[in-house]
Amino acid sequence: MPAYHSKYNEEECPALANIAFLPIRTTVKGPAPRTTDEEDIIDETLGYFKANVFFKNYEIKGTADRLLIYLTLYATDCIVKLQKSPSKNQALKDMYSLAISRFALPGEAGFPLNSVYQRPTGNDVEKMRQYLTQCRQELGQRIVVLVFGDSDKPSKWWTCFARRKFMDKTLTPLGQQF
Repeated sequence: MPAYHSKYNEEECPALANIAFLPIRTTVKGPAPRTTDEEDIIDETLGYFKANVFFKNYEIKGTADRLLIYLTLYATDCIVKLQKSPSKNQALKDMYSLAISRFALPGEAGFPLNSVYQRPTGNDVEKMRQYLTQCRQELGQRIVVLVFGDSDKPSKWWTCFARRKFMDKTLTPLGQQF
């Protein structure tokens, strides 16, 4: 069974380095264009997460796939953090902290997939950091809703994926634990 790829690969969109700069449905401040569509790249990431996380290899078919890969790796980090959250309110706080914490961009030493991502240059460096932070915040909010639902305990059907590593990679630097 092949991995799921982003439907946004087929759309013409601007890019930061070689990562798609797609509109998202959000209330979080940031540089991303806003959309009112039913589904955006974050919904797509969460929808494909459980299937894609099992793949060790992933063929990149466009700039949107690079964003999908990044968000899938980030979703894994979120689930690792969420399985330790004692309540839904604490989980929301944990996701916000994780989203705004310092992270490596493509081309920097701690970035896990430098071989398939271009290093941003000039003004794109700060714009990419802001865009990815905005995507991380939005994904964190949405994943809490999925993992906790109406309960105050995380769903075992989501937290069981905490041990999985998409493409055998993680965005968390070695030695850093949540």
